[in-house]
Order: sequence, then C-alpha cells, then structure tokens
Amino acid sequence: MADPKGFLTTPKQLAERRPVDVRIRDWNEVYVERSLLPIITKQAGRCMDCGIPFCHNGCPLGNLIPEWNDLAYRDDWNGAIERLHATNNFPEFTGRLCPAPCESACVLGINQDAVTIKNVEVTIIDKAWDNGGVAPQPPDRLSGKTVAVVGSGPAGLAVAQQLTRAGHTVVVYERADRVGGLLRYGIPEFKMEKRHVNRRVEQMRAEGTRFRTGVEVGVDITGRQLRERFDAVVVAAGATTARDLPVPGRELKGIHQAMEYLPLSNKVQEGDYVESPISAAGKHVIVIGGGDTGADCLGTALRQGAASVTQLEIMPRPSDDRPTGQPWPTMPMTYKVTSAHEEGGDRVYAVNTTHFTGDEDGNVQELHLVEVEFKAGRFEPIAGTERAIPAQLVTLAMGFTGTDVQNGLVEQLGVDLDARGNVGRDAKYATNVDGVFVAGDAGRGQSLIVWAIAEGRSAAKAVDSYLSGRASTLPAPIRPTDRPLTV
Repeated sequence: MADPKGFLTTPKQLAERRPVDVRIRDWNEVYVERSLLPIITKQAGRCMDCGIPFCHNGCPLGNLIPEWNDLAYRDDWNGAIERLHATNNFPEFTGRLCPAPCESACVLGINQDAVTIKNVEVTIIDKAWDNGGVAPQPPDRLSGKTVAVVGSGPAGLAVAQQLTRAGHTVVVYERADRVGGLLRYGIPEFKMEKRHVNRRVEQMRAEGTRFRTGVEVGVDITGRQLRERFDAVVVAAGATTARDLPVPGRELKGIHQAMEYLPLSNKVQEGDYVESPISAAGKHVIVIGGGDTGADCLGTALRQGAASVTQLEIMPRPSDDRPTGQPWPTMPMTYKVTSAHEEGGDRVYAVNTTHFTGDEDGNVQELHLVEVEFKAGRFEPIAGTERAIPAQLVTLAMGFTGTDVQNGLVEQLGVDLDARGNVGRDAKYATNVDGVFVAGDAGRGQSLIVWAIAEGRSAAKAVDSYLSGRASTLPAPIRPTDRPLTV
C-alpha cells in the first residue's frame, strides 16, 4: 500500500478553484492550474489498499485505483500512467467530468472523507502529457478489416481507438463540424478545455484512425451504404433525443433545449462566432432541470452576463448526507454544489412549470410554476402555491429519452429499438442485424462518461472477435450485468 498511516494523518484536500469573480469573466477551466501537484502524493497516500477494493466495483471501467494511487504516492508517474491507461483510454476526460462513483464506493468513505481519486487520476494523466508519456500506439500490422463508427463521443472514440490498435481500419463519422460529440459541444469550456480533446484526436489520427466530420449518417450517407462498405458498423451516436416540456407557451421565442444553447457558447470559444446567437446577456434566465446539464447552463449564463439565473427542479432538495436507502458502496443522491453553483444563481426545488407567457412579439416573458409533492406515484400540485417569475431565456435540461431516430439511421440499418427507445443489443453489444453493434448511450440510455468509455472498450472487444473469428485479446471491463451491485 501507499502510506500505511496516510488515512489517519493526512486530511482530505481538493484541487483549488480560481476565485469566482475572476473565473466568471473568462471561459478557462475553473481550477488553478497545477494546484494539485504540491498535495497529490499525500492525497494518494490516503488510499488504504483495501483487501477488497470496492472502488473497483464503483468504477464501470474497473480502474486499478489502489495500484496507481500507490505509484503516485511513490512518485512513479510512468508506472502510474501505465496502470491508468490499462483500463481507461481517456483519463483526462473522466478525471474532469466523471461524478466519481469510485469515491462513493471508497472504503475510507464509510466513516471519513473518501480518497480524492479523481484528483489523483487527472494529475497522473496531466503529468504524462507534460512529460511526453502519451504517445501514439499504431498497430504492428493491419487486419484488412474495416469498421465504421457512428459518433465521436467518448464511446465512439474508445471503440475506434481500441479497434485501430487491434489493426483494423476504422473510420469515425461525426455529423458536427468537429470531433468530440458532447465532449466538444455539450461540455462547457470552463469544465474541460477542448485542447484535451484535440490532442487525443491527434494521437488517434497518428495511430491510424480516420475521422469524417460534417457527415450525418442517415442523411449524407445511408446506413445501407455503411453496411456495404464496411465489415462492421458500431452505432455510438448517443442518446440525443431531448425530453421536452409540452405546456402552454412552449412555442414562445426564447425557450431552447440545453443542447441548442450550450453548443453555441462552445462555438464562440472555437472562433466560429463573436458572440453566441442565443445569449443570456442582460436577461432573466430560467434553467429547468437540476442535474449537471442544468449546472452547465447556469455557469454559461453567468459568464454571458445574465441579469439573474434560477434553476428549477421538480424533485425535493436532496439531503446533505447519504440517505439510509442508498448505503455504501452505492452512489448516493446527495446535495451537490458544483463550481457553477458557487458562482451564483438560485436553486428552487419541488416545483413544476405550468405554462409560459410572452409579449406581443411572441417572446417569453414569464414562467408560471407551482409547488408540488410526491403522492401515490406522481407529483401533485399544492394549492395556493402558484406564482410567476420573470423569464426572458429558458433552457430545458431535463435529460434525454433515447437515440435520435429522425435522420433515418435506425430505419436504414434495420436495427430494433428497446422499450426505452434505445438501440437493442445482446450481451456482446450486437444488434439484431449481423455486423452492426452499439455502444454507449445509444444502447444504454443517458448515462455517465465512464459508462460510455467502458461500453466502448467492451464493444470493441466484441467487434474484434466478430472480425477475427476468434477470442479477442483486447482488454475490456467486466459487463455491468456481471458486477455485484451490493455488498
């Protein structure tokens, strides 16, 4: 293990965030650069190297957390990045964006603050990039087999990198103008600067992966054409059908889905716009949805100069402590204060939107809501609690209902959908169509980035076996159905 007494002698320390009044004036990442370096070895030393490391169970990738904690504690950064990359293609993404179910499962967290696993992870990969420890790994020889990957989010990138390294010729199709999927246009710059995506894409290009941007499969190229041109197809198009809010006034101008609003601010950072075509500047902004996407809208609106921002959530406020019904080592639903919440705005819980009203030009002006309570399996309005709040820009961040079927991809490929609107697949990530596989949110539904990468790696292993006709040697996580969920 690392420091045998570390968990007793070293208090928990997190990465330092830049002052709020400084960071809301720019779009850079909120953390003080390199603030972890002076503290991270001691933080890694808090790991107890448990006999049964439940952090492994908490992480869908099966990350070898005690091993790289020990190596980081001993300043063996080359060994640490080798162990980290053994299970995770993109730790610079997960170390910044994952909500860290591994930390919720940390044994130390039963009665103390858990090990800061994410902070150790991101330090290991950042040091590796700085020290030249991340190099392209092209295959020794090509298999002669070809694979099309639809979507360049974390699942698609993981599939592509694994299959490229196995010697297959992989082409990734992305309908946006740049590679990255939601990593590129769904995650604000202040959460993850896109230079991290860019250098991974360049590494993958050097390994042999080919990218085709601005190509929408189902429109610019059909699913049938993909099946004819490639030996295998992997659908990793995400769960992009957003949940809507069918209430009176929804048609008013100024009401947008979060994924209509957030990508535009990222395009400003890319230099495509001087300012966002949908801007919160000077407006009263309402964000409907209390999750991470809602927090992203909040932080974006504050940086654009909103007059006020209010985030609404239909659920009651979570408790500060782990609920009794969500025992260790499960990931609890507790009250979270993200970096965006530190920066401003109001959070209102247990309310439901009834309708919108606008001005004579059709612009939204007010959101009408009512307080609710959960009774008999549904949210019931509480009489006498109706009120209106000013709203000149509304973003809907209420999650997603399934993969996008509007562009014809699903129909053209001939794949079946499950009851939840996701692409159906078996235990080997194969759809009902021979040679067509699915990975990530497209098959799982909206989920975490670690699940996307884990599914990408597992799907790649299945595709490699399909193409080669023998058991694949590619590493992959244990399937979630094979994992025990409780102690």
